[in-house]
Amino acid sequence: MNPVFATLPTTVFETMSRLARAHGAVNLGQGFPDDPGPADIRQHGARALVDGWNQYPPMMGVPALRQAIAAHYAAHQGLDLDPETEVMVTSGATEALAGALLALVEPGDEVVLFAPMYDAYLPLVRRAGGVPRVVTLTPPAFRLDEAALEAAFSDRTRVVLVNNPLNPSATLFGQDDLALLARTCCRFDVTVLCDEVWEHVVFDGARHTPLMALPGMRERTVKIGSAGKIFSLTGWKVGFVMAHARLMQGLAKAHQFLTFTTPPNLQEAVAYGLAKPPDWFDAMRTGYARSRDRLAGGLRVLGFDVLPAQATWFLNLDIAGLGLGDDAAFCEALVTRHGVAAIPVSAFYPDASVRTLVRLCFAKDDATLDTALDRMSGLARSRP
Repeated sequence: MNPVFATLPTTVFETMSRLARAHGAVNLGQGFPDDPGPADIRQHGARALVDGWNQYPPMMGVPALRQAIAAHYAAHQGLDLDPETEVMVTSGATEALAGALLALVEPGDEVVLFAPMYDAYLPLVRRAGGVPRVVTLTPPAFRLDEAALEAAFSDRTRVVLVNNPLNPSATLFGQDDLALLARTCCRFDVTVLCDEVWEHVVFDGARHTPLMALPGMRERTVKIGSAGKIFSLTGWKVGFVMAHARLMQGLAKAHQFLTFTTPPNLQEAVAYGLAKPPDWFDAMRTGYARSRDRLAGGLRVLGFDVLPAQATWFLNLDIAGLGLGDDAAFCEALVTRHGVAAIPVSAFYPDASVRTLVRLCFAKDDATLDTALDRMSGLARSRP
């Protein structure tokens, strides 16, 4: 087998989910909602399945969805995208990432990444032949450091892969961070692959700024979005790729020989969803913010140190002062002794250098969150 994949260990997500099943735990580890997703979007997809086209749709995506994507991002982020030449539909954001890396990276090219990072990034970069250069971001702010950024770039840098909002830290890069990153990318003449799947799941009045909108970035940015995150339909695996027409030509060829296309009924349903009015997206954010506050407030009452969560479906505990070992040991004890599954954030760092944070998913119904809090109260009582 290819050593990139043959040597990969079992992911922490699989390990923790297996333990959750074995111990009947409340699973706050994996990132998916309890809710089945918006009924009207699901009904639209069902009608399209029964009454619509079920043969191969166009490789780039059904025209209705590509037009809806362009209109959506014009309305929400001020982007001017040509749906014919600058928008493509993929079978999820991970396929979009894989295709983009295969299209943009040649063997020996350096790729700058930021840790903590989504677990697919490193294997995909290495499979494309890229040489990873990792910039470590540290809690609680996870800000970019100019010196560390400069040290990661060289004349061999070809691609930068950045996740904003950032999972698992639940943070947004500020305007200063984005401006610094844009200036550095322009100076080194690199392409930026922006994983922005959490762009709509931001809280407390914040708004996501796409890196593509910054000066000098329009022609060097590949922007990736996800209907699964926007509409809480993670199983649908409908992703979006947006890029300048020059870049899209290569991206489309890589996509052609990966999945080629995506189920047409799901594309029609997502097109319908993207046309929803702004107050629908505001209500979605309000609902998740309420769940965040319910879990965070309950944890603070129990005496846990909860980091601010600006975005995503996650929040983090800082366990440095608990005297319970590192994050992996904490999570194993939490699931086996107290029946709550969580994810150690060290799993998102290639060198496991940050070992005091634990990620919990709050995209659950009230009963699930309350059960988790009740079980974690036992942990709180057992602390020294």
